[in-house]
Amino acid sequence: MDVLFIEDDRMNRRVVRDMLDVAGASMSEAEDAEQGLVEIDRHDFTIVLIDLRMPGMDGITAIRHIRSRGDAKAAVPIIVVTADAAVDLRERCLAAGADDVIFKPVAMDALFESMGRVLAQRDGGGVIA
Repeated sequence: MDVLFIEDDRMNRRVVRDMLDVAGASMSEAEDAEQGLVEIDRHDFTIVLIDLRMPGMDGITAIRHIRSRGDAKAAVPIIVVTADAAVDLRERCLAAGADDVIFKPVAMDALFESMGRVLAQRDGGGVIA
């Protein structure tokens, strides 16, 4: 499983990397949305994790860019990972094209459960134990 985590905070990336290592998944990192979009151009990812608040382009705008692609990469599963607790946040993320939203601080069980559910909904994808 190849995961891309688009997140400006180095410590958050490290924590999620450690969690994914437990599951045997590999993780690529992007420090901002623009870099994340370049990584998506370069590689095929099983799933994308993305923060919402980053310098430059925000996560919702990046999700819209991914979903508007004219190729198969437009369908990559996307999970928002955020500390934002706005009332309508989940609905805004889903409307932009995210598959799920989880909240920081990230708990390993919440991350794996979300990833497993999203992948299972897509093409009968795999489940992380």
